[in-house]
Amino acid sequence: MPEPHSIDKIIELSNCNIWQQDHLVLSDVSLSVRKGEFIYLVGKVGSGKTSLIKTLNVQLPLKEGTGTVAGYNLSEIKPREIPYLRRKIGIVFQDFQLLIDRPVNENLEFVLRATGWKNKDDIEKRISEVLEKVGLSLKGYKMPHQLSGGEQQRVVIGRALLNNPEIILADEPTGNLDPETSEGIIRLLRDISTTGRAVIIATHNYTIVKKFSARTIKCENGRMVEIRDDEEIELEQL
Repeated sequence: MPEPHSIDKIIELSNCNIWQQDHLVLSDVSLSVRKGEFIYLVGKVGSGKTSLIKTLNVQLPLKEGTGTVAGYNLSEIKPREIPYLRRKIGIVFQDFQLLIDRPVNENLEFVLRATGWKNKDDIEKRISEVLEKVGLSLKGYKMPHQLSGGEQQRVVIGRALLNNPEIILADEPTGNLDPETSEGIIRLLRDISTTGRAVIIATHNYTIVKKFSARTIKCENGRMVEIRDDEEIELEQL
């Protein structure tokens, strides 16, 4: 018999060692994430948050332990399967990584065409849907430099949603934003999690973690530990 709720698990890591080239970053990592969960991954710079995200996205290979992400076995995944796994994962970066020489619509069209979309009407419809979802319905014809930092990050979140992913991995998504704008971005990502997508946010923004409480996992001293509801996250540790 499968264990309860196992069908809802979208990420499952067991006794994994996370390596960055020949450097062991995190030891004995076990993590279970269900569909629709909203999770913070906290810790100091260099504590392993980004390495863990890169392992989930197969940018770093899983050498030790067992792991599945969106139905793919990380230890056995074939190179030709990696693009299909990545379509099930939306990535949100701190530094936006938008194409600065083309407007928002064309940034999004570029991603859709690169992932196999061909029909012009379908492409336009999907772009319209995601821009509406992130509150930028009227900004599609703007160039990135004409948008505020918060608007650019909303474009990035829209880009991450294009292929209807099952998982959103956000690496310091509020790192370059002011507090008010940061709150808007976190609210948007929380809304996205209510649609059944797992959302994992790597952050050291203590204020955000305190204000929008959620399941919180901490990387510290080469280990990953879950912070209980009754534990205080020390500001100086983030």
